[in-house]
Amino acid sequence: MLARLVSEDPRLAGSNVLDLCTGSGALAIAAARAGALSVTAVDVSRRSVASVLLNAALNGVRVEALRGDLLEPVAGRKFDLILSNPPYLPSKEETLPRRGRRRAWEAGPDGRALLDRIVQEAPAHLRPGGTLWLVHSSVCDTARTLDSLASAGLEPSVVETDRGPLGPLLAARAPMLAERGLVDSDGREELVAIRAVAV
Repeated sequence: MLARLVSEDPRLAGSNVLDLCTGSGALAIAAARAGALSVTAVDVSRRSVASVLLNAALNGVRVEALRGDLLEPVAGRKFDLILSNPPYLPSKEETLPRRGRRRAWEAGPDGRALLDRIVQEAPAHLRPGGTLWLVHSSVCDTARTLDSLASAGLEPSVVETDRGPLGPLLAARAPMLAERGLVDSDGREELVAIRAVAV
């Protein structure tokens, strides 16, 4: 969803793009293929950084891949677009895993451990008129994300939603999510794509 929406963004052509929590680099590569001037991808995982470089080469595009904690590797830099599909699975534990595959989905008790940091820190890395693109699940409280983005000085809007059954990881935690009031009684979720523009 987010790769398609970003590639349709008229601001993408000739822009400088940052992909946070890049994983395999799918969003970064989509941006590069759609005409971004430069693309930087950041992830905390060494394997992710290696995967991004390999996938970019296989797709015939250039992506700068950096390892580090969210925006720390790009301190002092500004971008036209910042993209992120951060981990958003509500966790049983308070602390985030420090290594291993679980870092790709675990996001604290309410699923917002990384999301809230991105919302707070990303505006300082956007050029005037720049855009922050986010995707996450409705279990993370979409209204809260919109309010937080507005408080951070951005103009947010929900661009697209896709309602369906809980994915396998969320479904495995459905009783815990229901107990915390994070899912509706129908056991479904919405994937939500949000665009927030710096004013």
